[in-house]
Amino acid sequence: MKQHFLFAAALAAVSAAAPSQAQSVRAGIEAWQRADYAAAAAIWRPLAEAGDADAAFNLAQAYRLGRGVTTNLSAAKNWFERSASKGHIDAQTTLGLLLFQNNEQKEGLRWLKAAAEQGEARALLVYGTALFNGDSITQDPVLGYAYVSRAAAQGFAPARETLAALDKIMPLADRKKGVALARIKASRAPPPVSKAVKPVTPKPTAAAPKPKPAPAAPKAKPAPVVAGSTAAAIGAWRIQLGAFGQRGAAEALYQRIAGKAALNGLRAYYIPAGAVTRLQVGPFESRAAAQTACNALKPQPCFPAK
Repeated sequence: MKQHFLFAAALAAVSAAAPSQAQSVRAGIEAWQRADYAAAAAIWRPLAEAGDADAAFNLAQAYRLGRGVTTNLSAAKNWFERSASKGHIDAQTTLGLLLFQNNEQKEGLRWLKAAAEQGEARALLVYGTALFNGDSITQDPVLGYAYVSRAAAQGFAPARETLAALDKIMPLADRKKGVALARIKASRAPPPVSKAVKPVTPKPTAAAPKPKPAPAAPKAKPAPVVAGSTAAAIGAWRIQLGAFGQRGAAEALYQRIAGKAALNGLRAYYIPAGAVTRLQVGPFESRAAAQTACNALKPQPCFPAK
């Protein structure tokens, strides 16, 4: 089973498209920062319906987090898509990561690629790591190295750590090719300068990524690198840590326990199931391995799942 990414979802960000609309979008941000979420959503909704990409992005965040409106991941996805389709780089990144977490890797990569081509550091890291691994995309380690290099060049700490992991795996000649590609792509699409005013939707930074040890055989297929984890794992088993009425509660629990040794190299899965979101972590190669991890997490309730 190929590895996927543990990567926290992106921070909300907006920019002013026109003076009259910008004031309204900013008014919504100010309401959001006062924790008046209902007022913020009410301000953004008509702008979003009129086609404002910034307002649509923020409204999507409100639906995703359940602030000012009832949590509705379907509505959140719809508004993210409407914003992303207008070229909103944060919407493209957030939507791509959200789809990735929900095991819709191919569709997620489509949006992440769009954001990466504009120089967005998080998208560059995840899309580049997918290229290196060949996860739901044709494998191209050199091109993947180029994307991760561009993210690292922006000072993005997780990208720097992933790049260090790749440096231990890839031949020098391939790394040089990747750097040359990165320079060409960066010259065509310089890193974006954000002019956005950001609502308060903080998300913790993912843990430092490291690669799975490379096989001893010469010229073997490069070992998977997991963006946002400390090791790699394989298997079809997971552990379930709970079911929550709001996804935010599931995310909060995972962030509290993500640093435990039993979860090194694993990723979180947020699985919609009717009115609840199930938090699962994996993969594990066997039920026994999953149960061992559960035992190590006590007193946190936990059971193996497949």
